Amino acid sequence: MAEYQTNLFINNEYVPSSTGETFEVYNPTDDSLVTSAVQVASDKDVDSAVAAAKSAFKTWRKTTSSQRAEMMIRFADLLEKHIDEIVKLDTICMGAPVHLAKWLVARHASDFRYYAGMIDKIAGETYPENGDGYFKMVNYEPMGVVAGIAAWNATQLFVGWKIAPAVAAGNTVVFKSSEKSPLSVLYQGALFKEAGFPPGVINLLSGAANTGSRMASHMDIARISFTGSVNTGRQIQIAAAKSNLKLVTLELGGKSASVVFNDAHIDNAVKHNCQGFLANSAQACAAGSRILVQEDIATEFIEKLKTAYIQITSSVGDPALASTFMGPVVDKAQFSRVMEYIDGAKKEGTEVLVGGGRQGAKGQFIQPTILLNPDRHSRVYTEEIFGPVVMVKTFKTEEEAIEMANDTVFGLSATLYTRDVTRAMRVSSQLEAGTVTVNSGPVALQQTPWGGWGQSGYGREGGIHGMMEYLQTKTVNINMNAPDN
Repeated sequence: MAEYQTNLFINNEYVPSSTGETFEVYNPTDDSLVTSAVQVASDKDVDSAVAAAKSAFKTWRKTTSSQRAEMMIRFADLLEKHIDEIVKLDTICMGAPVHLAKWLVARHASDFRYYAGMIDKIAGETYPENGDGYFKMVNYEPMGVVAGIAAWNATQLFVGWKIAPAVAAGNTVVFKSSEKSPLSVLYQGALFKEAGFPPGVINLLSGAANTGSRMASHMDIARISFTGSVNTGRQIQIAAAKSNLKLVTLELGGKSASVVFNDAHIDNAVKHNCQGFLANSAQACAAGSRILVQEDIATEFIEKLKTAYIQITSSVGDPALASTFMGPVVDKAQFSRVMEYIDGAKKEGTEVLVGGGRQGAKGQFIQPTILLNPDRHSRVYTEEIFGPVVMVKTFKTEEEAIEMANDTVFGLSATLYTRDVTRAMRVSSQLEAGTVTVNSGPVALQQTPWGGWGQSGYGREGGIHGMMEYLQTKTVNINMNAPDN
Protein backbone atom coordinates (compact mmCIF):
# COMPACT_ATOMS: atom_id res chain seq x y z
CA MET A 1 0.00 0.00 0.00
CA ALA A 2 1.30 3.43 -0.92
CA GLU A 3 2.15 5.90 1.82
CA TYR A 4 0.32 9.21 2.05
CA GLN A 5 0.49 12.23 4.34
CA THR A 6 -2.21 11.50 6.90
CA ASN A 7 -1.18 13.68 9.83
CA LEU A 8 -2.74 16.95 10.94
CA PHE A 9 -0.96 20.16 9.91
CA ILE A 10 -0.80 22.48 12.92
CA ASN A 11 1.56 25.42 13.42
CA ASN A 12 3.50 24.48 10.24
CA GLU A 13 4.22 20.94 11.46
CA TYR A 14 2.65 17.57 10.71
CA VAL A 15 1.48 15.96 13.94
CA PRO A 16 -0.58 12.87 14.80
CA SER A 17 -3.90 13.09 16.60
CA SER A 18 -3.57 13.54 20.34
CA THR A 19 -5.84 10.52 20.84
CA GLY A 20 -4.35 8.26 18.18
CA GLU A 21 -7.77 7.88 16.57
CA THR A 22 -7.73 7.29 12.81
CA PHE A 23 -10.20 6.57 10.03
CA GLU A 24 -10.15 4.74 6.71
CA VAL A 25 -10.55 5.96 3.15
CA TYR A 26 -11.58 3.63 0.32
CA ASN A 27 -11.23 4.09 -3.43
CA PRO A 28 -14.75 4.13 -4.91
CA THR A 29 -13.43 2.85 -8.24
CA ASP A 30 -12.71 -0.64 -6.92
CA ASP A 31 -13.47 -0.41 -3.17
CA SER A 32 -9.80 -0.96 -2.30
CA LEU A 33 -8.40 0.50 0.92
CA VAL A 34 -6.44 3.69 0.25
CA THR A 35 -5.30 4.20 3.85
CA SER A 36 -6.42 3.43 7.37
CA ALA A 37 -4.19 6.03 9.01
CA VAL A 38 -5.94 9.40 8.49
CA GLN A 39 -5.77 11.21 11.81
CA VAL A 40 -8.93 12.37 13.57
CA ALA A 41 -8.53 15.83 15.10
CA SER A 42 -9.77 15.68 18.69
CA ASP A 43 -11.06 18.59 20.74
CA LYS A 44 -7.52 19.04 22.02
CA ASP A 45 -6.14 19.14 18.47
CA VAL A 46 -8.73 21.71 17.40
CA ASP A 47 -7.80 23.79 20.43
CA SER A 48 -4.12 23.54 19.49
CA ALA A 49 -4.81 24.63 15.92
CA VAL A 50 -6.93 27.57 17.06
CA ALA A 51 -4.30 28.59 19.64
CA ALA A 52 -1.62 28.53 16.93
CA ALA A 53 -3.81 30.60 14.62
CA LYS A 54 -4.65 33.07 17.40
CA SER A 55 -0.98 33.58 18.20
CA ALA A 56 -0.06 33.97 14.53
CA PHE A 57 -2.80 36.55 13.94
CA LYS A 58 -1.00 39.13 16.05
CA THR A 59 1.79 39.41 13.49
CA TRP A 60 0.02 38.18 10.33
CA ARG A 61 -2.47 41.05 10.38
CA LYS A 62 0.48 43.45 10.29
CA THR A 63 2.23 41.69 7.42
CA THR A 64 2.36 44.02 4.43
CA SER A 65 0.04 43.42 1.51
CA SER A 66 2.98 42.79 -0.80
CA GLN A 67 4.44 40.15 1.53
CA ARG A 68 1.09 38.36 1.81
CA ALA A 69 0.63 38.50 -1.94
CA GLU A 70 4.08 37.06 -2.59
CA MET A 71 3.36 34.05 -0.36
CA MET A 72 0.00 33.45 -1.99
CA ILE A 73 1.47 33.60 -5.49
CA ARG A 74 4.31 31.25 -4.51
CA PHE A 75 1.71 28.83 -3.16
CA ALA A 76 -0.25 29.00 -6.42
CA ASP A 77 2.96 28.21 -8.33
CA LEU A 78 3.58 25.21 -6.07
CA LEU A 79 0.03 23.95 -6.61
CA GLU A 80 0.63 23.89 -10.34
CA LYS A 81 4.00 22.22 -9.88
CA HIS A 82 2.38 19.44 -7.81
CA ILE A 83 -0.88 19.21 -9.74
CA ASP A 84 -0.47 15.55 -10.69
CA GLU A 85 0.02 14.45 -7.08
CA ILE A 86 -3.00 16.46 -5.87
CA VAL A 87 -5.20 15.19 -8.72
CA LYS A 88 -4.28 11.60 -7.91
CA LEU A 89 -5.30 12.04 -4.27
CA ASP A 90 -8.74 13.41 -5.17
CA THR A 91 -9.21 10.69 -7.77
CA ILE A 92 -8.47 7.80 -5.42
CA CYS A 93 -10.42 9.28 -2.51
CA MET A 94 -13.67 10.40 -4.11
CA GLY A 95 -13.52 9.30 -7.73
CA ALA A 96 -13.08 12.67 -9.43
CA PRO A 97 -12.22 12.16 -13.12
CA VAL A 98 -8.76 13.41 -14.00
CA HIS A 99 -10.06 16.08 -16.38
CA LEU A 100 -12.28 17.56 -13.66
CA ALA A 101 -9.71 17.22 -10.86
CA LYS A 102 -7.11 19.08 -12.93
CA TRP A 103 -9.54 21.90 -13.61
CA LEU A 104 -10.32 22.20 -9.90
CA VAL A 105 -6.64 22.43 -8.92
CA ALA A 106 -6.08 25.05 -11.62
CA ARG A 107 -9.04 27.04 -10.28
CA HIS A 108 -7.66 26.69 -6.74
CA ALA A 109 -4.33 28.20 -7.86
CA SER A 110 -6.12 30.90 -9.81
CA ASP A 111 -8.17 31.89 -6.74
CA PHE A 112 -4.99 32.38 -4.70
CA ARG A 113 -3.58 34.64 -7.42
CA TYR A 114 -6.89 36.50 -7.71
CA TYR A 115 -7.07 37.31 -4.00
CA ALA A 116 -3.36 38.08 -3.87
CA GLY A 117 -4.11 40.81 -6.38
CA MET A 118 -7.01 42.12 -4.31
CA ILE A 119 -5.13 42.57 -1.03
CA ASP A 120 -4.13 46.20 -1.55
CA LYS A 121 -7.37 47.20 -3.24
CA ILE A 122 -9.76 47.11 -0.29
CA ALA A 123 -10.24 50.78 0.42
CA GLY A 124 -11.91 52.39 3.38
CA GLU A 125 -14.38 55.26 3.25
CA THR A 126 -14.35 58.81 4.54
CA TYR A 127 -17.17 61.29 5.16
CA PRO A 128 -16.41 64.98 5.73
CA GLU A 129 -17.63 67.07 8.63
CA ASN A 130 -21.14 68.09 7.65
CA GLY A 131 -22.37 70.26 10.46
CA ASP A 132 -22.13 67.42 12.98
CA GLY A 133 -18.61 68.31 14.06
CA TYR A 134 -17.02 64.98 13.12
CA PHE A 135 -14.78 63.69 10.36
CA LYS A 136 -15.80 60.07 9.77
CA MET A 137 -13.74 57.10 8.61
CA VAL A 138 -14.84 53.52 7.90
CA ASN A 139 -12.03 50.97 7.98
CA TYR A 140 -12.14 47.28 7.01
CA GLU A 141 -10.16 45.06 9.34
CA PRO A 142 -9.51 41.31 9.64
CA MET A 143 -11.61 39.30 12.07
CA GLY A 144 -8.97 37.08 13.66
CA VAL A 145 -9.14 33.28 13.58
CA VAL A 146 -11.61 32.00 10.99
CA ALA A 147 -12.55 28.45 10.08
CA GLY A 148 -13.55 26.55 6.97
CA ILE A 149 -15.22 23.16 6.63
CA ALA A 150 -15.34 21.65 3.15
CA ALA A 151 -17.57 19.18 1.38
CA TRP A 152 -15.91 16.31 -0.47
CA ASN A 153 -17.20 16.87 -3.99
CA ALA A 154 -14.96 19.80 -5.04
CA THR A 155 -12.30 19.98 -2.36
CA GLN A 156 -9.88 22.20 -4.25
CA LEU A 157 -12.54 24.78 -5.05
CA PHE A 158 -13.43 25.05 -1.37
CA VAL A 159 -9.81 25.40 -0.24
CA GLY A 160 -9.43 28.31 -2.64
CA TRP A 161 -12.74 29.91 -1.70
CA LYS A 162 -12.30 29.63 2.06
CA ILE A 163 -8.56 30.03 2.68
CA ALA A 164 -7.40 32.45 -0.03
CA PRO A 165 -9.68 35.43 0.78
CA ALA A 166 -9.31 34.83 4.51
CA VAL A 167 -5.51 35.05 4.60
CA ALA A 168 -5.51 37.81 1.99
CA ALA A 169 -7.67 39.87 4.35
CA GLY A 170 -5.21 39.30 7.21
CA ASN A 171 -6.97 36.49 9.07
CA THR A 172 -5.53 33.17 10.15
CA VAL A 173 -7.27 29.91 9.31
CA VAL A 174 -8.24 26.52 10.69
CA PHE A 175 -9.55 24.38 7.83
CA LYS A 176 -11.11 20.91 7.94
CA SER A 177 -11.43 18.73 4.87
CA SER A 178 -14.20 16.19 4.48
CA GLU A 179 -13.49 12.75 5.90
CA LYS A 180 -14.31 11.41 2.43
CA SER A 181 -11.56 13.35 0.63
CA PRO A 182 -8.91 14.42 3.16
CA LEU A 183 -5.59 13.51 1.56
CA SER A 184 -5.23 16.25 -1.03
CA VAL A 185 -5.74 18.94 1.62
CA LEU A 186 -3.29 17.44 4.11
CA TYR A 187 -0.73 17.17 1.30
CA GLN A 188 -0.87 20.94 0.83
CA GLY A 189 0.39 21.71 4.32
CA ALA A 190 3.96 21.25 3.12
CA LEU A 191 3.26 23.56 0.18
CA PHE A 192 1.93 26.32 2.43
CA LYS A 193 5.09 26.03 4.52
CA GLU A 194 7.35 26.03 1.44
CA ALA A 195 5.52 29.10 0.13
CA GLY A 196 6.61 30.98 3.26
CA PHE A 197 3.42 31.18 5.33
CA PRO A 198 4.47 31.61 8.98
CA PRO A 199 3.58 28.98 11.60
CA GLY A 200 -0.06 29.09 12.65
CA VAL A 201 -1.39 31.14 9.73
CA ILE A 202 -2.92 28.09 7.99
CA ASN A 203 -3.80 24.91 9.90
CA LEU A 204 -5.27 21.83 8.22
CA LEU A 205 -7.35 19.25 10.08
CA SER A 206 -9.08 16.00 9.21
CA GLY A 207 -11.96 14.32 10.99
CA ALA A 208 -15.71 13.94 10.87
CA ALA A 209 -18.70 15.45 12.67
CA ASN A 210 -17.11 15.72 16.12
CA THR A 211 -14.18 17.72 14.76
CA GLY A 212 -16.48 20.06 12.89
CA SER A 213 -18.71 20.47 15.94
CA ARG A 214 -15.76 21.55 18.07
CA MET A 215 -14.80 24.13 15.45
CA ALA A 216 -18.35 25.47 15.19
CA SER A 217 -18.61 25.90 18.96
CA HIS A 218 -15.08 27.20 19.58
CA MET A 219 -15.01 30.46 21.49
CA ASP A 220 -11.92 31.80 19.70
CA ILE A 221 -13.12 31.35 16.13
CA ALA A 222 -14.69 34.55 14.77
CA ARG A 223 -16.28 33.19 11.59
CA ILE A 224 -16.90 29.77 10.11
CA SER A 225 -17.65 28.94 6.48
CA PHE A 226 -19.28 25.59 5.74
CA THR A 227 -20.14 23.78 2.53
CA GLY A 228 -22.29 20.68 2.85
CA SER A 229 -25.74 19.41 3.75
CA VAL A 230 -28.64 21.46 5.06
CA ASN A 231 -28.90 19.42 8.26
CA THR A 232 -25.23 19.86 9.11
CA GLY A 233 -25.46 23.55 8.24
CA ARG A 234 -28.27 23.95 10.76
CA GLN A 235 -26.19 22.28 13.46
CA ILE A 236 -23.25 24.57 12.73
CA GLN A 237 -25.48 27.62 12.92
CA ILE A 238 -26.89 26.45 16.27
CA ALA A 239 -23.42 25.74 17.67
CA ALA A 240 -22.19 29.15 16.51
CA ALA A 241 -25.13 30.89 18.18
CA LYS A 242 -24.77 28.96 21.42
CA SER A 243 -21.04 29.67 21.70
CA ASN A 244 -19.67 33.10 20.84
CA LEU A 245 -22.21 34.19 18.19
CA LYS A 246 -19.57 33.71 15.51
CA LEU A 247 -20.58 34.71 12.01
CA VAL A 248 -21.52 31.87 9.68
CA THR A 249 -21.38 31.38 5.92
CA LEU A 250 -23.40 28.41 4.66
CA GLU A 251 -23.36 26.96 1.14
CA LEU A 252 -25.81 24.09 1.34
CA GLY A 253 -27.96 21.94 -0.92
CA GLY A 254 -29.81 22.58 -4.13
CA LYS A 255 -32.47 21.21 -6.44
CA SER A 256 -31.82 23.50 -9.35
CA ALA A 257 -34.11 23.97 -12.32
CA SER A 258 -32.91 23.99 -15.92
CA VAL A 259 -35.55 25.70 -18.07
CA VAL A 260 -35.47 25.00 -21.81
CA PHE A 261 -37.70 27.30 -23.88
CA ASN A 262 -39.00 26.51 -27.35
CA ASP A 263 -36.62 29.00 -28.98
CA ALA A 264 -33.54 27.46 -27.38
CA HIS A 265 -30.65 26.06 -29.37
CA ILE A 266 -31.59 22.45 -28.65
CA ASP A 267 -28.18 20.86 -29.19
CA ASN A 268 -26.58 23.38 -26.84
CA ALA A 269 -29.23 22.75 -24.19
CA VAL A 270 -28.74 18.99 -24.52
CA LYS A 271 -24.97 19.30 -24.19
CA HIS A 272 -25.12 21.30 -20.98
CA ASN A 273 -27.90 19.18 -19.47
CA CYS A 274 -25.90 16.05 -20.22
CA GLN A 275 -22.15 16.68 -20.00
CA GLY A 276 -22.56 19.70 -17.76
CA PHE A 277 -24.89 17.86 -15.42
CA LEU A 278 -23.04 14.53 -15.31
CA ALA A 279 -19.58 15.98 -14.65
CA ASN A 280 -18.47 14.63 -11.26
CA SER A 281 -21.38 12.14 -11.44
CA ALA A 282 -23.73 15.08 -10.80
CA GLN A 283 -22.34 15.35 -7.27
CA ALA A 284 -22.70 19.11 -7.30
CA CYS A 285 -24.98 21.30 -5.22
CA ALA A 286 -25.77 23.46 -8.26
CA ALA A 287 -26.54 20.57 -10.61
CA GLY A 288 -29.63 21.25 -12.73
CA SER A 289 -31.46 18.09 -11.70
CA ARG A 290 -34.94 19.35 -12.69
CA ILE A 291 -35.15 19.91 -16.44
CA LEU A 292 -38.26 21.83 -17.46
CA VAL A 293 -38.76 21.80 -21.23
CA GLN A 294 -41.46 23.63 -23.20
CA GLU A 295 -44.02 21.27 -24.75
CA ASP A 296 -43.42 22.48 -28.32
CA ILE A 297 -39.91 20.98 -28.40
CA ALA A 298 -40.19 18.32 -25.71
CA THR A 299 -40.19 15.29 -28.01
CA GLU A 300 -37.10 16.38 -29.94
CA PHE A 301 -35.25 17.53 -26.83
CA ILE A 302 -35.97 14.35 -24.85
CA GLU A 303 -34.89 12.06 -27.70
CA LYS A 304 -31.62 13.93 -28.11
CA LEU A 305 -31.06 13.94 -24.34
CA LYS A 306 -31.61 10.16 -24.22
CA THR A 307 -29.08 9.65 -27.00
CA ALA A 308 -26.53 11.85 -25.23
CA TYR A 309 -26.96 9.97 -21.93
CA ILE A 310 -26.54 6.61 -23.65
CA GLN A 311 -23.36 7.87 -25.30
CA ILE A 312 -21.98 9.14 -21.98
CA THR A 313 -22.55 5.69 -20.47
CA SER A 314 -19.75 4.32 -22.64
CA SER A 315 -17.29 6.76 -21.05
CA VAL A 316 -18.11 5.86 -17.44
CA GLY A 317 -15.16 4.14 -15.81
CA ASP A 318 -11.86 4.49 -13.99
CA PRO A 319 -11.50 8.20 -13.14
CA ALA A 320 -7.71 7.91 -13.30
CA LEU A 321 -7.91 7.42 -17.08
CA ALA A 322 -7.91 10.45 -19.35
CA SER A 323 -10.56 8.79 -21.53
CA THR A 324 -13.08 8.65 -18.67
CA PHE A 325 -15.72 11.36 -18.54
CA MET A 326 -17.70 10.17 -15.51
CA GLY A 327 -16.42 8.20 -12.55
CA PRO A 328 -18.11 6.59 -9.55
CA VAL A 329 -20.03 8.26 -6.78
CA VAL A 330 -17.93 8.90 -3.70
CA ASP A 331 -18.60 5.79 -1.59
CA LYS A 332 -20.95 2.93 -0.75
CA ALA A 333 -23.17 5.14 1.39
CA GLN A 334 -23.70 7.59 -1.47
CA PHE A 335 -24.31 4.74 -3.90
CA SER A 336 -27.01 3.34 -1.63
CA ARG A 337 -28.57 6.77 -1.18
CA VAL A 338 -28.83 7.43 -4.92
CA MET A 339 -30.14 3.95 -5.70
CA GLU A 340 -32.78 4.34 -2.98
CA TYR A 341 -34.13 7.42 -4.78
CA ILE A 342 -34.15 5.63 -8.14
CA ASP A 343 -35.85 2.53 -6.72
CA GLY A 344 -38.40 4.71 -4.95
CA ALA A 345 -39.24 6.48 -8.20
CA LYS A 346 -39.70 3.14 -9.97
CA LYS A 347 -42.08 1.94 -7.26
CA GLU A 348 -44.12 5.14 -7.68
CA GLY A 349 -44.47 4.40 -11.40
CA THR A 350 -42.09 7.06 -12.71
CA GLU A 351 -40.83 6.19 -16.18
CA VAL A 352 -37.09 5.53 -16.45
CA LEU A 353 -35.97 6.64 -19.90
CA VAL A 354 -32.28 5.78 -19.54
CA GLY A 355 -30.20 4.02 -16.89
CA GLY A 356 -31.61 3.38 -13.46
CA GLY A 357 -29.13 0.80 -12.22
CA ARG A 358 -25.57 -0.12 -11.29
CA GLN A 359 -22.87 0.19 -13.92
CA GLY A 360 -20.34 -2.62 -13.89
CA ALA A 361 -19.67 -5.37 -11.38
CA LYS A 362 -17.44 -3.49 -8.94
CA GLY A 363 -16.98 0.00 -7.57
CA GLN A 364 -19.64 2.61 -6.88
CA PHE A 365 -20.75 3.29 -10.46
CA ILE A 366 -24.32 4.32 -11.30
CA GLN A 367 -25.73 4.52 -14.81
CA PRO A 368 -26.58 8.05 -15.99
CA THR A 369 -30.33 8.13 -15.40
CA ILE A 370 -33.27 10.12 -16.81
CA LEU A 371 -36.66 10.04 -15.07
CA LEU A 372 -39.70 11.30 -16.94
CA ASN A 373 -42.53 13.22 -15.26
CA PRO A 374 -42.12 12.30 -11.59
CA ASP A 375 -44.78 13.64 -9.28
CA ARG A 376 -43.99 17.20 -8.20
CA HIS A 377 -44.40 16.20 -4.55
CA SER A 378 -42.28 13.05 -4.72
CA ARG A 379 -38.97 12.73 -2.86
CA VAL A 380 -37.04 12.23 -6.07
CA TYR A 381 -38.34 15.55 -7.42
CA THR A 382 -38.11 17.69 -4.28
CA GLU A 383 -35.01 16.39 -2.46
CA GLU A 384 -31.37 16.70 -3.41
CA ILE A 385 -30.11 13.34 -4.70
CA PHE A 386 -26.46 14.24 -5.37
CA GLY A 387 -25.97 11.67 -8.08
CA PRO A 388 -26.38 11.12 -11.85
CA VAL A 389 -30.19 11.26 -11.87
CA VAL A 390 -32.07 13.97 -13.75
CA MET A 391 -35.81 14.58 -14.00
CA VAL A 392 -37.63 15.93 -17.06
CA LYS A 393 -41.02 17.64 -16.96
CA THR A 394 -42.81 19.82 -19.49
CA PHE A 395 -44.47 23.23 -19.31
CA LYS A 396 -46.71 25.27 -21.58
CA THR A 397 -46.08 28.94 -20.79
CA GLU A 398 -43.31 31.15 -19.47
CA GLU A 399 -45.34 31.88 -16.36
CA GLU A 400 -45.77 28.16 -15.67
CA ALA A 401 -42.05 27.56 -16.13
CA ILE A 402 -41.18 30.24 -13.59
CA GLU A 403 -43.69 28.86 -11.09
CA MET A 404 -42.34 25.31 -11.50
CA ALA A 405 -38.71 26.42 -11.27
CA ASN A 406 -39.36 28.32 -8.04
CA ASP A 407 -41.34 25.46 -6.48
CA THR A 408 -38.51 24.37 -4.16
CA VAL A 409 -37.12 25.20 -0.73
CA PHE A 410 -33.69 25.63 -2.32
CA GLY A 411 -32.30 28.58 -4.24
CA LEU A 412 -28.66 28.06 -5.11
CA SER A 413 -28.72 28.08 -8.88
CA ALA A 414 -30.94 28.07 -11.96
CA THR A 415 -30.29 27.91 -15.68
CA LEU A 416 -32.37 28.82 -18.70
CA TYR A 417 -32.01 28.30 -22.44
CA THR A 418 -33.39 30.77 -24.97
CA ARG A 419 -32.22 32.80 -27.97
CA ASP A 420 -34.35 35.75 -26.88
CA VAL A 421 -32.23 38.10 -24.77
CA THR A 422 -35.31 39.98 -23.60
CA ARG A 423 -36.84 36.75 -22.32
CA ALA A 424 -33.52 35.80 -20.70
CA MET A 425 -33.44 39.07 -18.76
CA ARG A 426 -37.13 38.91 -17.86
CA VAL A 427 -37.09 35.31 -16.64
CA SER A 428 -33.74 35.52 -14.84
CA SER A 429 -35.11 38.40 -12.75
CA GLN A 430 -37.96 36.17 -11.58
CA LEU A 431 -36.02 33.00 -10.80
CA GLU A 432 -35.39 32.70 -7.07
CA ALA A 433 -31.75 31.67 -6.98
CA GLY A 434 -28.40 33.14 -6.03
CA THR A 435 -26.97 32.55 -9.51
CA VAL A 436 -28.81 32.32 -12.83
CA THR A 437 -26.92 31.18 -15.92
CA VAL A 438 -28.23 31.62 -19.46
CA ASN A 439 -27.52 29.11 -22.26
CA SER A 440 -25.02 27.17 -20.17
CA GLY A 441 -24.91 24.91 -17.19
CA PRO A 442 -24.31 26.58 -13.80
CA VAL A 443 -20.97 28.34 -13.48
CA ALA A 444 -19.25 29.87 -10.46
CA LEU A 445 -17.00 32.50 -11.98
CA GLN A 446 -14.09 34.10 -10.20
CA GLN A 447 -15.25 37.70 -10.17
CA THR A 448 -18.83 37.12 -9.02
CA PRO A 449 -20.33 35.98 -5.70
CA TRP A 450 -21.60 32.44 -5.26
CA GLY A 451 -24.21 31.52 -2.69
CA GLY A 452 -27.80 30.56 -2.15
CA TRP A 453 -31.26 31.76 -1.32
CA GLY A 454 -33.66 29.93 0.96
CA GLN A 455 -32.39 26.66 2.40
CA SER A 456 -29.38 26.75 0.11
CA GLY A 457 -27.74 28.95 2.74
CA TYR A 458 -26.48 32.49 3.09
CA GLY A 459 -23.26 34.43 2.79
CA ARG A 460 -21.18 34.55 -0.37
CA GLU A 461 -17.93 33.10 -1.69
CA GLY A 462 -15.99 34.33 -4.69
CA GLY A 463 -15.23 37.78 -6.04
CA ILE A 464 -14.88 40.81 -3.84
CA HIS A 465 -17.93 39.65 -1.87
CA GLY A 466 -15.95 36.58 -0.79
CA MET A 467 -13.17 38.85 0.48
CA MET A 468 -15.58 41.10 2.38
CA GLU A 469 -16.93 38.08 4.29
CA TYR A 470 -13.61 37.99 6.13
CA LEU A 471 -13.45 41.70 7.00
CA GLN A 472 -15.33 43.67 9.64
CA THR A 473 -16.03 47.37 9.67
CA LYS A 474 -14.66 49.83 12.18
CA THR A 475 -15.98 53.39 12.29
CA VAL A 476 -13.62 56.10 13.52
CA ASN A 477 -15.15 59.50 14.40
CA ILE A 478 -12.81 62.45 14.91
CA ASN A 479 -14.16 65.46 16.80
CA MET A 480 -13.17 68.44 14.69
CA ASN A 481 -14.13 70.88 17.46
CA ALA A 482 -11.93 69.43 20.19
CA PRO A 483 -9.67 72.02 21.89
CA ASP A 484 -6.08 72.03 20.70
CA ASN A 485 -4.64 72.01 24.21
